[in-house]
Amino acid sequence: MNHVITLTTDFGSSDAYVAAMKGVILTINPKANIIDITHSIEPQNILQGAFILNIAYRYFPKQSIHMAIVDPGVGSERQAIILKTSSALFIAPDNGILSYVINELSPTGISSTQYTYNLEKVNLKSGLEAAVITDPRFWRHPVSPTFHGRDIFAPVAAGLSLGISLYEFGEKITSLHILPTPKPFFDPQGNLIGHILHIDHFGNLITDIKSSDLPGKGEDIVIEIAGHRIQGVSSYYAQDVGLMAILGSSGYLEISLSAGSACDFLGIGVGDEIRVIPYR
Repeated sequence: MNHVITLTTDFGSSDAYVAAMKGVILTINPKANIIDITHSIEPQNILQGAFILNIAYRYFPKQSIHMAIVDPGVGSERQAIILKTSSALFIAPDNGILSYVINELSPTGISSTQYTYNLEKVNLKSGLEAAVITDPRFWRHPVSPTFHGRDIFAPVAAGLSLGISLYEFGEKITSLHILPTPKPFFDPQGNLIGHILHIDHFGNLITDIKSSDLPGKGEDIVIEIAGHRIQGVSSYYAQDVGLMAILGSSGYLEISLSAGSACDFLGIGVGDEIRVIPYR
């Protein structure tokens, strides 16, 4: 079988970690088609990994296998799990990295007006299945307590790509842990307060604000961020000069700087707030 296996991690590209995982997968299934989503998630930033995974996975063929590892709890008692949806399989630590996927496919109502890491356990609704990875027959031995990506997740991904059922790897479970996903909110003055979720390669600041959240049409709002004000929403990056707000390809409002990095110019980062003011 020639299943697609994607990788999303915070491992970076300057070490051998990613290559080692790919080697394990290809040893078990030489025909596996391995695709990197990204290895540039900020170290230990589970929410950022969850957001990027959710943006990317929907563009892959059905039944692709998505391995997501941002795992500050590696070696601890946190569980390794497989999540099956109608369109994909996910392999990950049970630490919230599947929060956006779960919340979108089976809304839990668990969100936050802050950028927080408070895990909450939720019951899976109809259409989602999960198993805990407990059967060591499928692992690479010896198992390093600091590199489950190579020794547990990678061989399990390879096994799934060969058609092994998720319940062969461990027993069925009916609940997983998720993180409250940041959600914009209105302050007492009627301004919409959002958060920076991700900073892309170009320094664009991607927020948690969707077009449906905006309090008015694009030209009828003012965006405040780091002491700067932006009038209205632009349609494309080359439309204006300087700082601009754009509804990007992900469907979220983002802040961009023409011919530059908005992140470097503004000096802010993931978790910082942005304010959208209806034009009065």
